[in-house]
Amino acid sequence: MKYYLVALFDKDSYSFVESIQKNICKKYKLYRKLPVLHITLEVIDDPDIDKLDKIVSDVMKPYKRFRVELNGVICFDPPYKSVNLKVENKGYITRLVRHINENLKIHHFKVREDINNWDLHVSLASTNYAIRKWSTDEYRIACENTRNANPKKVARIDRLELWKPINNKKTMTVKSFSLKEY
Repeated sequence: MKYYLVALFDKDSYSFVESIQKNICKKYKLYRKLPVLHITLEVIDDPDIDKLDKIVSDVMKPYKRFRVELNGVICFDPPYKSVNLKVENKGYITRLVRHINENLKIHHFKVREDINNWDLHVSLASTNYAIRKWSTDEYRIACENTRNANPKKVARIDRLELWKPINNKKTMTVKSFSLKEY
């Protein structure tokens, strides 16, 4: 099973991104319960959870809460039909992703080989866990409208979590990793 190491927003940043997500998902009636907004930092195949917990905890020790720049929209065409906020690949988050990826590779975890081919993003709406598939036209219009809104924000990340790939807020979190306060 694949597990996802994700970065989560603080309350204020989450509210900003959620308002954009709600607008899209309500208009196209995609979800009964909105998926949790996050930035996927790493995908790990069949990990030893205890070993993973120790490695990630050790990597996280020096890291503080940090900011990311949300700047514009990325849309992933069919079959994904996904509308996403673009996260700028620079600064603290890039260093953190590289550090996590390298440490997990050293310990023989199955992770992404090339982290440079990964666009950091926040998925707002997609076909994953949707109650209905949106048409190609609906997807294109949603993508274009979100691009035209040109969302920009400096958002704060306050913790990381390890998730199972299910859309159930109560059971998807395997482990939470707090970041130091400023």
